[in-house]
Amino acid sequence: MNFKTSLKPLGDSAILIQLGDAIDPVLNQRVHDLSALLQSIPTVIETVPAYCTLLVHYDSLTTTYNEIKNQIEEKLALIDESTHRPSRRLEIPVLYGNASGPDLEPAAKTLALSPSELIRLHSEREYTVYMMGFTPGFPYMGILDERLTLPRLSTPRTRVPAGSVAIAGSQTGIYPVDSPGGWHILGHTPLKLFDPMSENPFLFAPGDTVKFIPIKKDDDGR
Repeated sequence: MNFKTSLKPLGDSAILIQLGDAIDPVLNQRVHDLSALLQSIPTVIETVPAYCTLLVHYDSLTTTYNEIKNQIEEKLALIDESTHRPSRRLEIPVLYGNASGPDLEPAAKTLALSPSELIRLHSEREYTVYMMGFTPGFPYMGILDERLTLPRLSTPRTRVPAGSVAIAGSQTGIYPVDSPGGWHILGHTPLKLFDPMSENPFLFAPGDTVKFIPIKKDDDGR
């Protein structure tokens, strides 16, 4: 894959690094490899990885834009030699359909699939957590089987229950807290994705591999 990288300032203390323009696991791996390498720069305060970009916040009181830009470019040259971030494989139990997945049947009808076929296509694939965002602990995962691609709901819900497993576009995700949302809800997981009182508050991290496991109602405890 050919990578076209660009760096541009955002305000007076941040740099946006554009590493590509696609949802691609190799490209996303490159984003996170660079994020890890930049942690060794003392003036870097925080890095925020996304699908193909990396936002770098730096201490503008102790370094200049040109200085941090040069340091970033040095790290970019090391990406291919860096050690890849470790990947975890997580199995996520999901109760599909009915009250737990109110959009399962409508989505299946739109996609010209049976509900059981939609469940099979969604659960048979392993997904990569590309980035976190929207609400604390929300994992953006992909890539869906192309037969499951749907636009977001025309009218978002004002409240989506925590644990809702949903799809939109070529992505799937899980709502970690009760919140508004416009994705198609296929099911529910009993797992807690966000616990602010825990030492490690988030269940997921970028780079994790996720497999959905269909369960029965008794297993969900609902």
